[in-house]
Amino acid sequence: MKYRTIGHTQLRVSEIGFGCGGNAGLMVRGEPREQIHVIEHALTAGITYFDNAPDYGDGRAEENLGRALKELGAHPVINSKVEIRAADLGDIAGHVVRSAEGSLTRLAIERLDVFQVHNGPSRAPYALQGKDYRRLWLEDFLRPGGACEGLRRLKDAGKIGLAGFICRGDDADAAAALLGTGLFSLVNVPYTLLNPTAGMPKPPRFEGEDFGNVIAVAVRNGASAAIYSPLAGGLLTDAFLRGSPRHPLARAVDPDTSATRVAAARLAKLTFLPNEGESLAQAAYRFCLSNAGVATVLGGFSAIEHVEEIAAVSGRGRITREKMQRLESLWASNFDS
Repeated sequence: MKYRTIGHTQLRVSEIGFGCGGNAGLMVRGEPREQIHVIEHALTAGITYFDNAPDYGDGRAEENLGRALKELGAHPVINSKVEIRAADLGDIAGHVVRSAEGSLTRLAIERLDVFQVHNGPSRAPYALQGKDYRRLWLEDFLRPGGACEGLRRLKDAGKIGLAGFICRGDDADAAAALLGTGLFSLVNVPYTLLNPTAGMPKPPRFEGEDFGNVIAVAVRNGASAAIYSPLAGGLLTDAFLRGSPRHPLARAVDPDTSATRVAAARLAKLTFLPNEGESLAQAAYRFCLSNAGVATVLGGFSAIEHVEEIAAVSGRGRITREKMQRLESLWASNFDS
């Protein structure tokens, strides 16, 4: 396993991370012994970074990770998050602090190495409703009593190390404003073979959400990126191309949506990418790791064999220039070439 340093900090993490979200399902729906076996295998493979959030199973993923790590006697780098909803707008800073303290309790630890706002920043006012936490108005990050104040309180109390936030598309300007404060060291963002705009300017013909080359924005501000959903929700796999069912714990992919049909047509044009003996998923991770601004790529592991497949990617090297040129041609033509 290779390791990378997050931005201008001293924190080094495995370039393959362990995602605890609901897409893979293990940390939310798996049995305790199964969770322990997969986590132990990941630790043995050199994975040192675990990404979690209260929203993953309403806290179950944090509780399950904390229990497993205690049984294993392991102390990896742990990230969790705070979801800010409409009910929290009256005391955002206080909610940020309370959420972190709740995560610490569920994880049974005293300090989070990384703590992120799970909302993506928005330049324009964003009307939060109900359970929605997709975005948060930039003003609600920066104003007195806002999210940044809560993060600073946690840092001053020694309860968190680094701060970060999530990018959800069409928010690069707002992300740049947050990164410019110097408070944030890590942004979580999707960066995939189907949508590479987190790592490059959006080609004029490309149809898809624009992530505004935010990885470069992060690097310019002394930060790094952690890549989530590197397989585009399970699409960038040989199993999906074959029409094979997903792991029983994993969230199903609906084959009948227009988005899935478009993705399937595009995937058929990516079969040149894997090297001999390499899976499409491995090639997708290697693509992410070819960007020096990426600190870690989060794996959604449902089983030990998934850990083995993806951990083996570390150190295999970048996508070749020839293959990158073919990819760039596909993106420039919106996959019509």
